[in-house]
Amino acid sequence: MSNTNLKEELRALIAEIAEIETVPDTTHFKDLGIDSMMGVEIVAAIERQYKIKIADAELQEISTLEKSFELVRAKLAASTSAA
Repeated sequence: MSNTNLKEELRALIAEIAEIETVPDTTHFKDLGIDSMMGVEIVAAIERQYKIKIADAELQEISTLEKSFELVRAKLAASTSAA
């Protein structure tokens, strides 16, 4: 999967859960009205969709689209190289 596709999939997933129109790359989720419960839903959806595990210590990295994308991209790359 290309990085552009991955970022756009994440953008769509986050927008759907948060019920918002657009998710800018660097706007903090709390500034978009995304609360901690939505954050949990977003993490669970990412884990399901991409078959990755996001550790509790990594949850603070899920704070903007850009940071979420970087985390998921790194985890997918690691799982591909481990396979």
